[in-house]
Amino acid sequence: MPYPRKTLTELKAQVASDIQSALPGSDPLLRFSNLRITGVAQANLANDQLGYLDWISKQAVPFTATDEFLYGWGALKNVRPAAAVVADNGQVTFSGTGGTIPDRAPLVRGDGTTFTVQGAVTISGGSAVVNASADVAGAAGNTAVSSVMTLGTAIAGINSKGAVTTAFTNGADAETQDEFRTRMLGVYADPPQGGAVADYLGWALAAPGVTRAWCQPLGMGVGTVVVYVMMDQTEAAYNGFPQGTNGVAAADPRGVTAIGDQLAVADYIFPLRPVQALVYVVAPVANPVDFTISGLSGASSTVKTAIAAAFGGVCTQNPILAGVSKVNGVVTYTVDLADFVAALGSVPGASAGLITSPVANITSSLGQLPAVGTITYV
Repeated sequence: MPYPRKTLTELKAQVASDIQSALPGSDPLLRFSNLRITGVAQANLANDQLGYLDWISKQAVPFTATDEFLYGWGALKNVRPAAAVVADNGQVTFSGTGGTIPDRAPLVRGDGTTFTVQGAVTISGGSAVVNASADVAGAAGNTAVSSVMTLGTAIAGINSKGAVTTAFTNGADAETQDEFRTRMLGVYADPPQGGAVADYLGWALAAPGVTRAWCQPLGMGVGTVVVYVMMDQTEAAYNGFPQGTNGVAAADPRGVTAIGDQLAVADYIFPLRPVQALVYVVAPVANPVDFTISGLSGASSTVKTAIAAAFGGVCTQNPILAGVSKVNGVVTYTVDLADFVAALGSVPGASAGLITSPVANITSSLGQLPAVGTITYV
């Protein structure tokens, strides 16, 4: 059982009782007596010492350590916190009659987030497409197509307002201490074994932007390992699904080289995996699920948006590729319909809703993840 630490009030009462019992027949605890003041000071000091001991006990073990002590525990297992990633690869189109947008020109999104042009571009044919990246690392830099961008400095002959024509992706926030702790404790629970399933999951989750991962040994034949990854922050515009093509690391000549997000993860794993393993990094395939909900046809757009977000949370939180079941020899994965019913009931203003379709649990094939499709209100 945990140590029953006394409160400051209890400490003051104990010290006062000790003083009074040591001086029978007197009244040593008058409001301004020296003994009373000394007793309160002693109780405060004891409380500070107990608080420090509490703090030490938390830093002394990896599952409660914080700040630099948490990262120190991770370093013992060669686990490092993931840094924030800058949103890049975006393109913005500006119209105009002439002029040049210079390299390093500032751009501003509607909410004040700033970006910087990468390479000068001159208006041609009435428009110019500039490459840009966010100024500050983090998921806030991810920007969807059609978002408005404004030139930070007016340029003669060019319309100051442009539109994003290629989404800004890859931006990710720095790993939180709780996220780091979960990943670190996974390494403590499953120490590296030179290529076990847990090793591949740890390597994949340590790659920039990866938030979920699954491992399928022998997925492409003897000597191969298939690693499925999701990037819920950096590819939020695509519901977390990696953007690129599946394949192996650029330095491995035995398979088709991956492209985009999959290549970045494959290259990260390549120097860590057993030398003989041929590792394929693969993006799960979306399995869109359409819903029909009765009783909420007159619900506001706010409620409907909240319902879609709640359903999306169910899809994200279920480790679909991790739980394997076999039905007639076919590998399938199931999400309980009850999870979506509970999610609907948790949305304020949606208690009258009833899911009429689908009527059974959601089943996906190997390599698929359920995703929210069309929600119809009747």
